[in-house]
Amino acid sequence: MRKNKLKEKIAAGERAVNGWVAIPNAYSTEVYAASGWDSVTIDLQHGAPEMNDLVPLLQAICLSDVTPMVRVPWNEPGYIMRALDAGAMGIICPMINTKAEAEALVRAARYAPMGERSFGPYRAAQYAGADYWQHANEEILLFAMIETRAAVSNLEEILSVKGINGVYVGPSDLSLSMGKTPTLDPSDKTVLEAMDIICKTTRKWGHIAGVHTDGAKTALKRYDEGFQMCTLINDVRLLAIAAQQAIRDVRGQGQAAAAKTY
Repeated sequence: MRKNKLKEKIAAGERAVNGWVAIPNAYSTEVYAASGWDSVTIDLQHGAPEMNDLVPLLQAICLSDVTPMVRVPWNEPGYIMRALDAGAMGIICPMINTKAEAEALVRAARYAPMGERSFGPYRAAQYAGADYWQHANEEILLFAMIETRAAVSNLEEILSVKGINGVYVGPSDLSLSMGKTPTLDPSDKTVLEAMDIICKTTRKWGHIAGVHTDGAKTALKRYDEGFQMCTLINDVRLLAIAAQQAIRDVRGQGQAAAAKTY
């Protein structure tokens, strides 16, 4: 079976940069995935892609040598199994607040005897190899999203569930859960303390600590705090930021040229 390079990179102690796809277009995803990410995640929860977009988007990602992942809309077996059968090598699952919810995620995502995933990797076996079913439990990464007060309180129990590889912090929802303004770069002391607890506890268990950020500056802070995988802002925001900057640059140059002319 194809090895999960994201898993290998983090195991080697390297920082991983994760991309985030919210545009349901195979061509833009192909270009985006070729930009140098370690992994690229399709967002089925808060992005525009729907389940029918999954196969072409995964095909576009897989033209580059990056690890394809999916954030499923919810902790629901049908979504999880279909994403894996389509070829996702990692699942990020939102709102895992208890040990029981983490166990449900594992049941849906792992083949027996670890879980209850139904067999039918129609594209996954094509992408990852004919022996996919024999090694999928080892190679596929499962991230439980920790984004509420309850999840932080139950963190040790969640991390104790066999089959969970790591956690993924959603700073905006975590902030909301604590009565604070949602942001991908929290400054509130309570939120930052919770994130520190999540990161350190996750690392103590030997699991992967991942987090969503609003860009490179924040990601570098999170790496320094101990997070091993950081997601930069999604393809929509990167497109908008690049376009806005280009327009500002051109307009600024145009004004300078006009001043010199007159």
